[in-house]
Amino acid sequence: MPGKKTSKQTRRSAQHDPGEQQNLLLRLRRVEGQVRGIQKMVEEERYCPDVLNQMSAIHESLRAVERILMKNHLQHCATEALLTGDPKQVQRTYDELTDLFYRHAR
Repeated sequence: MPGKKTSKQTRRSAQHDPGEQQNLLLRLRRVEGQVRGIQKMVEEERYCPDVLNQMSAIHESLRAVERILMKNHLQHCATEALLTGDPKQVQRTYDELTDLFYRHAR
């Protein structure tokens, strides 16, 4: 059905610590700036290893954001879902966590 939203599109975090959210947004803005810097380096035909070093820094910055989001999800969303005691919800949560761990393991 066109326009129909799936449950994944409408789900929201169980809790948001305003300080944590601001921290994430600050980190993401830094990444955005780093990406713009790399675009400029490519336009200026900078030395490839220098560009690659900056790419590595962006990857690490994004991994830091992932770790914060994963911790928040485990502490709030997943814990809340597991505490419901609903067997279907518990299984969905375990499946979701397993998928997340496989996709984001490094």
